[in-house]
Amino acid sequence: MKKGKKKTVEYGRYGMIFLIPFFVTFLVFQFYPLLYTIFKSFFYDYRTGRGSAVVTEFGLGNYINYVFRPLAESDFWQAMIITVVMWLLNFIPQILLSLLLAAWFTDSRNKLKGTGAYKVMMYMPNIITAATIAVLFYNLLQVNGSITSFLIKIGLVSRDGIIEHGWGTLFLIAFIQFWMWYGNTMIVLIAGILGISPSLYEAAMVDGASSRQQFFKITLPLLKPILQYTLVTSAIGGMQMYDIPQLLNKGVPITVVNGTSVNSTTTVVMLIKRFASVGSATENLGRASAYSVILFLVTLCVSLIFYVATAKKKK
Repeated sequence: MKKGKKKTVEYGRYGMIFLIPFFVTFLVFQFYPLLYTIFKSFFYDYRTGRGSAVVTEFGLGNYINYVFRPLAESDFWQAMIITVVMWLLNFIPQILLSLLLAAWFTDSRNKLKGTGAYKVMMYMPNIITAATIAVLFYNLLQVNGSITSFLIKIGLVSRDGIIEHGWGTLFLIAFIQFWMWYGNTMIVLIAGILGISPSLYEAAMVDGASSRQQFFKITLPLLKPILQYTLVTSAIGGMQMYDIPQLLNKGVPITVVNGTSVNSTTTVVMLIKRFASVGSATENLGRASAYSVILFLVTLCVSLIFYVATAKKKK
């Protein structure tokens, strides 16, 4: 019998054991609901006449009658356009300001003091709950709110205020989303910049490159994977916007389609929630499921487009 042979430990096996809770949770709470939603979207409910019972038919009725319609007749695509506009209005200034602040805080030439305090203050809105922020801005900008009263006095706003107008509320929601998330985006970009080798910047400084040249020639190209992550995750979150638009839902009706009004602050998830509410007058789980499936496909396509557009090109 050979002595002195050490017994090896299979660490990979223990790693797989620790992954079991994640896979169980994913299968139960995400994968199964996804499959059930797809299955439920093929059940189309309709009435054959006035006062008759609801008839359920298996097929593509929900997609044909509610999704694949002209824009003027489809509440889904109207809500989708509103959702995309809301996301763009908050994401474009958010990424530009976050890039500017990240470059500013990481530039060794600036020699800023107290950067940690600045970062905490800018990240603070992300910690506060969305409901609290929505109530705060609603009270500030309603007709009798302090900010609205000041704007009325100096003649910038009419007596009706801002939040009572649909498009004013849309811009307000976009601003709140921007204000809440630019600090988080800035922290992510700062982490990405700090991961770039300092020797590259030192060599550029020796060659006489300015801060602007270093940013566009070194920082931006090497920050592309972080920008890709930020863009994709922001697009996914933007397509699923719900809490703040729902709490500030003061938009004016755009049109009435198939018995439901779509206003200037209705997002796709709000529309899905309207039909998925059990016991409500608009309850239609098949229709809500069809909208959810199309939203999933649109989000997937947008994410793939952004991923391909920002991926590194092989030479």
